[in-house]
Amino acid sequence: MTVHTDIRDGDARPLREVHEAPEILYVPRYTGLQRVNHWITAILFTLLTLSGLAMFTPYLFSLTGIFGGGQATRAIHPWFGVALAVSFALLFLRFWKLNIPNKDDVAWSMKIGDVVTNREDRLPELGKYNAGQKGVFWGQTALIGIMFVTGLVIWDQYFYQYTVIETKRWALLAHSLAAVVAIAIIVVHIYAGIWVRGTGRAMVRGTVTGGWAYRHHRKWFRQIAGGKRQRGSTDKRGH
Repeated sequence: MTVHTDIRDGDARPLREVHEAPEILYVPRYTGLQRVNHWITAILFTLLTLSGLAMFTPYLFSLTGIFGGGQATRAIHPWFGVALAVSFALLFLRFWKLNIPNKDDVAWSMKIGDVVTNREDRLPELGKYNAGQKGVFWGQTALIGIMFVTGLVIWDQYFYQYTVIETKRWALLAHSLAAVVAIAIIVVHIYAGIWVRGTGRAMVRGTVTGGWAYRHHRKWFRQIAGGKRQRGSTDKRGH
């Protein structure tokens, strides 16, 4: 029986006959190891945010109760930072090549109005990530790097003797500002993941629908589809 695909509404669903239930094409986007790495990084960032905010202002001091009190929060916060730096470094090594900006990102950014109004048909075809996602990636790379270095400077338990008080004060200011910006970026990142329907599935199950891939990352979808066809034709030849 012939399978037809209807992609007019951005949801590429293979359809059989009228009375049969539609079949949904799923496209692999992230491996299990990549998803585990992502969620460990997300959890560590959350723990750092909560413990950091608890020490940032007296109004949020009650958050220290999550970690066993003020002294425990102060002791464990830097170790969360070290763990985050390691986990994010693994993410960076996995994805930095895919996040290199290109001319498609410029064209996409110039049509940001069409992006926010969901007029996907007016946007250029994109690879695996758009300019916004790449901005989050490189922004967090820089900010986590700043927080890690400045965090070492103000980690008095181990590094007090290596810097003077004035340096520690500037480092604390830079650390706090970087944290505020990083938190703001993550809030936008989470909102975008919820706003673009179907995105969350990628980091939960590792796949997206063919319609989602065709609508939001068409160039990447064509590459995936082309690779599958090439492998299929090779198998048929017996090689």
